Amino acid sequence: MTDDLRPAGAPTLEDVARAAGVSRATVSRVINGVRNVDPVIQETVRRAVAATGYAPNRAARSLVTRRTDAIALVVSGAGGGGPERETEEAAAPADAAAAASTDGTEDGEGPSFTGQVFADPFFGRVVTGVVDYLRPRGMHPVLMFAETSRAREDVVAFLRQGSADGALVVSTHAEDPLPGMLMDAGLPAVLYARPARATRISYVDLAHRDGARLAAEHLLSLGRHRVATITGPLDVPAVQERLAGFRDTMEQHGHPYIAIAEGRFTQESGESAMERLLAEHPDLDGVFAANDLMATGACHVLRERGRRVPEDVAVIGFDDSGAASACRPPLTTIRQPVEAMAAEMARLLIERLAKPEGAATSVIFEPSLVVRDSA
Repeated sequence: MTDDLRPAGAPTLEDVARAAGVSRATVSRVINGVRNVDPVIQETVRRAVAATGYAPNRAARSLVTRRTDAIALVVSGAGGGGPERETEEAAAPADAAAAASTDGTEDGEGPSFTGQVFADPFFGRVVTGVVDYLRPRGMHPVLMFAETSRAREDVVAFLRQGSADGALVVSTHAEDPLPGMLMDAGLPAVLYARPARATRISYVDLAHRDGARLAAEHLLSLGRHRVATITGPLDVPAVQERLAGFRDTMEQHGHPYIAIAEGRFTQESGESAMERLLAEHPDLDGVFAANDLMATGACHVLRERGRRVPEDVAVIGFDDSGAASACRPPLTTIRQPVEAMAAEMARLLIERLAKPEGAATSVIFEPSLVVRDSA
């Protein structure tokens, strides 16, 4: 590593080497993460780095390693205003970004794509997991949005130009072309959630059927038999898995018919779905919603209609997001370990960068039941 681009007066590798009592080459190997350095020497060098205040020159390092230590964190989905606004309706892999396109209005008015992304607690948890994993490794995410064809092309160009080392992609609709574009371009990427179409890109996901099974079994244990479910957009693989898991478990316990209302992962859509369910099935006594925001909306409507939660109607959400704790009553929910899943997504990408020819892989996390007051 060279210090030629370092500001005058800034600590150099030689300064660290003198402080540590080792060679400049040894300091360089430690800073660059070379593994065949004695652990005692590594610790000595790290202490010397801290004592001298040395900071690696990223511009010089990138000339040698061809790495930027930047990772694109991409939220990809349909929507966004202007002449390029796409017509397909946005959805989410699990609850990702709360179906972040418009708020369901045909004219495209309402919260913007980015506005809905930041309004959803799911995305904040993804960012937390990614940042907490990358930062100790001297790497940092660059947030990008890809809600239109041009924006997706910009993401691909950004990566091709070497402005980031790879991409972590949270896709917000089922037919998102971005994963295929990244694969075709030979760019390193990892997805949050299994893609709807088979794509040779690594991904992390949740065992959604198992989570829905836990919800159904808990409602049954409470003696609830006239149950309904509020799904997310039904073209999304994770939504299909949750619905199948819930239906199958109820059917196995003698309840083949389950009332269904489709939502869009927003609180407002949960309210609308609950209104429809009550109108069609006024005697229901249990509700499983495919995320916590929709479950919160369901609880709000039930209170307005004079139904006690959980005495009259038990409600279960999904994700164990901040919305679950903020809901009144606090939600019983299925925990999706989003932070751990996001960190694993980052780990898989770093592994791919180290071994570009490695095979694509998947990591599936297990959900768990978190019992609070709503069921």
